Amino acid sequence: QVQLVESGGELVQAGGSLRASCAASGLAFSSYTMAWFRLAPGKEREFVATINWSGSVTIYADSVKGRFTISRDNTKNTLYLQMNSLKPEDTAVYYCAARRGTITVAATNYDYWGQGTQVAVSS
Repeated sequence: QVQLVESGGELVQAGGSLRASCAASGLAFSSYTMAWFRLAPGKEREFVATINWSGSVTIYADSVKGRFTISRDNTKNTLYLQMNSLKPEDTAVYYCAARRGTITVAATNYDYWGQGTQVAVSS
């Protein structure tokens, strides 16, 4: 079956950097659009970034543009999120998601989800 396993989340100070990873199995990874979403306490799930199957097209939320970079390695079936200049408001559980279709920012269009990795940013 399809599995998406996130890792890389931890506690970091404001201004620091982290790289989250999402290891995919059970699907033809290179055929899937991938994305990162996040869920903070007391807030709704928020789109962070998405990338098309080849990595040639990316979309970012305004709140992370210029600080976060989404990328993928289709030879390793792995999705990445490089997070720089982290802020306390970036604190959330970060989820990766996959869909076999065109790139989109709508969470409801994604078919598979990971279990999440916790990112905490202290001020």
